[in-house]
Amino acid sequence: MQLTVCEPNVMSETGVLQQPHSVAFTESGNNSAPIDHILDMVNESSEEEPTVEREEETAAPDAVTSNLEVSNEHALNTHTVNVQRPDSLSVPTAAPESSLWTSQPDGEVTLRMEASGLAAETPLTVHQVLTSSVRNFGKYTAVSWKEGEQKKSLNYKEYYKTCRTAAKSFLKLGLERYHGVGILGFNSVEWFIADIGAILAGGFAVGIYTTNSPEACQYVADNSKANVIVVENHKQLQKILQVQDNLSHLKAIVQYKGALKEKRPNLYSWAEFMELGRDEPDASLDEVIASQKPNQCCTLIYTSGTTGQPKGVMLSHDNLTWTALSTSRHVRLTVATESQEVVVSYLPLSHIAAQMVDIWVTMRVGGVTHFADPDALKGSLVNTLKEVRPTAFMGVPRVWEKMQEKMKATGAKSSTVRRKVAAWAKDVGLQTNLSKMNQTRAADHTPLSYQIAKNLVFKKVRKALGLDRCHRCYTGAAPITRDTLEFFLSLDIPLYELYGMSESTGPHTVSLPNAFRITSCGKELPGCKTKLHNPDNDGNGEICFWGRHVFMGYLNMADKTGEALDSEGWLHSGDLGKRDRKGFLFITGRIKELIITAGGENIPPVPTEDAVKEALPLISNAMLIGDKRKFLSMLLTVKCQVDDDGAPLDELTPDAVELCKKLGSKATRVSELAGGHDRAVNAAIQEVINRVNEKAASNAQRIQKWLILEQDFSIVGGQLGPTMKLKRPVVSQMYKEQIDNFYKEVISPTTPDNPLPTK
Repeated sequence: MQLTVCEPNVMSETGVLQQPHSVAFTESGNNSAPIDHILDMVNESSEEEPTVEREEETAAPDAVTSNLEVSNEHALNTHTVNVQRPDSLSVPTAAPESSLWTSQPDGEVTLRMEASGLAAETPLTVHQVLTSSVRNFGKYTAVSWKEGEQKKSLNYKEYYKTCRTAAKSFLKLGLERYHGVGILGFNSVEWFIADIGAILAGGFAVGIYTTNSPEACQYVADNSKANVIVVENHKQLQKILQVQDNLSHLKAIVQYKGALKEKRPNLYSWAEFMELGRDEPDASLDEVIASQKPNQCCTLIYTSGTTGQPKGVMLSHDNLTWTALSTSRHVRLTVATESQEVVVSYLPLSHIAAQMVDIWVTMRVGGVTHFADPDALKGSLVNTLKEVRPTAFMGVPRVWEKMQEKMKATGAKSSTVRRKVAAWAKDVGLQTNLSKMNQTRAADHTPLSYQIAKNLVFKKVRKALGLDRCHRCYTGAAPITRDTLEFFLSLDIPLYELYGMSESTGPHTVSLPNAFRITSCGKELPGCKTKLHNPDNDGNGEICFWGRHVFMGYLNMADKTGEALDSEGWLHSGDLGKRDRKGFLFITGRIKELIITAGGENIPPVPTEDAVKEALPLISNAMLIGDKRKFLSMLLTVKCQVDDDGAPLDELTPDAVELCKKLGSKATRVSELAGGHDRAVNAAIQEVINRVNEKAASNAQRIQKWLILEQDFSIVGGQLGPTMKLKRPVVSQMYKEQIDNFYKEVISPTTPDNPLPTK
């Protein structure tokens, strides 16, 4: 293995890079061609765009030669140094110059290069990749959106020019090198432009969750030393104005949607902001761009703070550009000159998963990103999907679950004949796709029944969902149930699981059409490595990552960085997992979530929680209790409707009401079920608990008490993080009284022969 640092040297007038003379980046490096030269090449090109050879389906990803890189005269040269393998590499706790990690905003790291394959690809900055896209795909649409009924778009040439204008505006507002530009708002073209403009101007792009409180916004802005904060509208503006006096580095605020309702010093509309840099000379910006290196930080992703204060995950140019390259190769996306990929942007861009899919991977292949309406997750997403017809779509589990619930509700209202046909088709679809997944002999011959089911049902379902062109449907960011995976698989819509974290620049493992397993998150990206640390007798160990996607460190948190990266440079995920015989990775729990009972038994809570939710779809969230306790108990919430801000209401969802009816309950509200008031629902839950307990490996792993809470968990309620992860310490404190009541009287373990009395 090789660790490589690269040197962008001064480009000669002929455009040929000088050979590097050392293994450190030079401050005078120029990694870009002049803007006029780039745009001239686009203007002078013929109507026929440059072609890129498509990868053969049978080619090994690591062996495929890159055709998406910038041409040789603009590429970085590399100089490699042989060092020890990662399992024997010693990295000191205080990160020195040329270390694998840093916590300093202006720090540089040694890139985790390899001698061959994807990990040996030339390191590139964001600017280099963007200008490469301009050269290769300049006339292709880069971003599109709707304003009312009018559709608008920018091609790659226009996109780049606009990002440069924004960068010059940031510089004019006083953006300093290695200082943040906070972006607080829903996905939009302005979000992208602010993000890329901040990077080009030498600052840090910093997404802020729209659900953050003013205090949480203050923490991120202060921690990143934000000089500018870009907000979506008046509502988000108010959060910043509330804490503005506490932000010593803040110089300006920009609002990108709606008219300004008040005039304040250093508050700009988007039009005013863009006008600041429109006529500014390019020289100052070009100087900043020329000084940027692939191993320097350009983006901060703040963790959701489920285990403490949010941490600023420092991602380098190379983290973003290389991960985008490896991902696009691995999932075999096509370049625009062959067939343009189309994605819909709607997931929070403050999360790396959305950024990687919507901005960086799409840019690599010249795809187009269409922005959904702000109310996408409140019901309009399907309408957008039907209009845009994406070729690839990423959904968090809750998105797929909502689609599943909607389809089930619609199906229940269909005629008897339609229901029977749908049931038959789903059975055929599930069996056929399971055969393909398991690569059995039956998979070699697609049955006639499958073709009939496809024409009668599957094609119509895909069209109704807007997924008729979508051959890559992904799920990630949180665990998804087997029930949901099998539901979509039965409709001939395989959901390919992704796994990764902010610290791995998003994806680490990805499932593929010809390589996936139900509930597995697939295999690692080309150029990445996985090891299981301290595996137990069943093969469960902590999942650790190695690769060029591993982050630089946590901003100004050397101690936390040292906890995440071990002395050998491996990133410890905190997740427990194991591999099957064919190398597929399965997530089995989380170390920090591990329950250690008073008797010393280690119990991962997630499998038990998932088992309860899968067995009874009425359950929305389940949280297992039992750390340092004598037995296990469980808090439950039921599915309810939410208001416009995502806060849970007392009304049950239509599906939940229907399920209650089937159980013999007349309940339509959460309050009618909470605390054990409904005997029919109580009996159904107890039956499920009994069945789950039957499969428990020991007495200590059986749930002995449970309670339905009066309100579902939510982001606004504080029980869930921005990515829908359960904040267990918060829930434990919030419901301390109810939990303590579980343990006031110890009872025998629940078994089918010894059921708990109805509450």
